[in-house]
Amino acid sequence: MPVTDVSIDTSALTLTVIADFSAPVPRLWDAYTDPRQIERFWGPPGYPATFVRHDGFAGGRTEYFMTSPEGERFNGYWEWVAVNAPHSFEVRDGFADADGRPDTALPTTRMVFDFTATALGTRVTTTSHFGSLEDLEQLRSMGMDEGLRLAMGQIDGVLADLSAYAAGVPASLQRLGDTRARVSRVIRGDVDTVWRAHHDAELLRRWLLGPDGWTMPVCEPGEQVGERYRYEWESAGDGQRFGFTGEVLESEPPRRSVTTEAMTTADDPNADASPSTRNELTLSPVAGGTLLTLVITYPTEELREQILATGMVDGMEASYARLELMTGAPASHA
Repeated sequence: MPVTDVSIDTSALTLTVIADFSAPVPRLWDAYTDPRQIERFWGPPGYPATFVRHDGFAGGRTEYFMTSPEGERFNGYWEWVAVNAPHSFEVRDGFADADGRPDTALPTTRMVFDFTATALGTRVTTTSHFGSLEDLEQLRSMGMDEGLRLAMGQIDGVLADLSAYAAGVPASLQRLGDTRARVSRVIRGDVDTVWRAHHDAELLRRWLLGPDGWTMPVCEPGEQVGERYRYEWESAGDGQRFGFTGEVLESEPPRRSVTTEAMTTADDPNADASPSTRNELTLSPVAGGTLLTLVITYPTEELREQILATGMVDGMEASYARLELMTGAPASHA
């Protein structure tokens, strides 16, 4: 068990959990800021977590839920207050209802995570600050301290699985709930470079091509909220064309962008020919470069499965492999 100390200070209204790991600080940092990794340990055993949003930057937000053995969901959120990568971050942690809205009937806490190098690896200190003694006692009665202890006991297993999260690993797919899908890939290169490659028409034409044999005759990206974008691809073999169009809903360069996306027809490339999806792109610095996370929300589970069955992720990996050739040497934490 990596947890070495749990202490409660009723005067300072804090709960502090200290854990020691035989891994370097950047590896622990990535475990907490990569949604694929933190969801493997944030929920205590028997209550796996699913992170549907995990921004990792000041002003950002995290949304997740834990699922009980009986299938009941418990929703939570973080509001990211401060980030000093890879040394510390601070969030406001709270409970949420089924729609992700804060549950004001339950207390919120301010949580500070500190990552300190030691002779053997890394010490992670998690300090929870409470608004009142009543809040502290209420959350303790709900099993907060024991939940943290059990959750952190699962981190060693995540740290041992280095190969699954390294740069160069092909794009991976996870289904999140009934209608979402998450595609993840570490791209060698820094966040600014990867962001620019997603919003510069000249660069997009070089990598966003899917399988070999396609060109991109129409490339009109959008970066500002309210702008529309339009892409079209053409097969070099038979001239077949298809495209996508949509609107920028949120934009926080160079870390997060949210857009709609709908397929267009060859007859009318400006018309939406399919139900739109909501695409949430998040770029996070990790030890091997930039973690690209794309969460896609589909109108229905059936449509999600139909689209995934087309080999969509394989086509995305072909594009991401080209992108990686453009983005240069691996990035590292400051």
